[in-house]
Amino acid sequence: MVDLHTHILPGVDDGAGDWSMAGEMCRMAQEDGIRHIVCTPHANDRYAYDRTILQKMIHQLKETAGVSSELEFSLGCDFNFSFQNIQQAQADPANFAIAKTRYMLVELSDFAIPPAIGETLLRFIESGVIPVITHPERNLVLQRRPELALRFAQMGCVIQLTANSLTGSWGPAPKKLGFWLLEHHAAHVIASDAHNTTTRPPILSKARSEVAIRFGDELARALVMDNPGAIVRGEELLYFPQPKVV
Repeated sequence: MVDLHTHILPGVDDGAGDWSMAGEMCRMAQEDGIRHIVCTPHANDRYAYDRTILQKMIHQLKETAGVSSELEFSLGCDFNFSFQNIQQAQADPANFAIAKTRYMLVELSDFAIPPAIGETLLRFIESGVIPVITHPERNLVLQRRPELALRFAQMGCVIQLTANSLTGSWGPAPKKLGFWLLEHHAAHVIASDAHNTTTRPPILSKARSEVAIRFGDELARALVMDNPGAIVRGEELLYFPQPKVV
């Protein structure tokens, strides 16, 4: 499996606190069947995002994982969709994208999603950048207005659900919306959004099982293997249906 969204690089945001925890998270991920981890530290007004420094940390993470590890690593970011970030990304999208691809994780505000957000997302798409909307099922605005997530998918945005949402760890509302998005063909990737080894671990297998029970093994595989695998290779998604309009 491929985990597209993790906070495993230590000491750069609210994720792994040190290299020991990062190493333990690598071990947990590998035991769970994950073979590729995308390291996506926050890029927002609280946490500075320096691609050069973070890329060097990727090499150290490989060493921390150990010579016997089967894990591969890529660098991206958890891109806060703020005015300043948007300006920087429009000028240099490669600085924020996953590896050398066109895909970029995008975290929307929990407080407001004005109409201009859709216009900005569309401009990114028209310029060749594909936004990956992170954890919409946990977003308080989208919980009240789930049709917005359908609209983003219709525009061409990739929708990423959190594994722990589908297993109920985030509560009933995120779980309900997560499965609603799956039922409406508007979810394309499951990622862990891992921050630690306890409350937010790098585990995908449990959510994969939940999806397989409800929708079948083929869709479950697409969400944790085929689609995220295509993203890290910079390819078109294999599963990207037209969302059901409500």
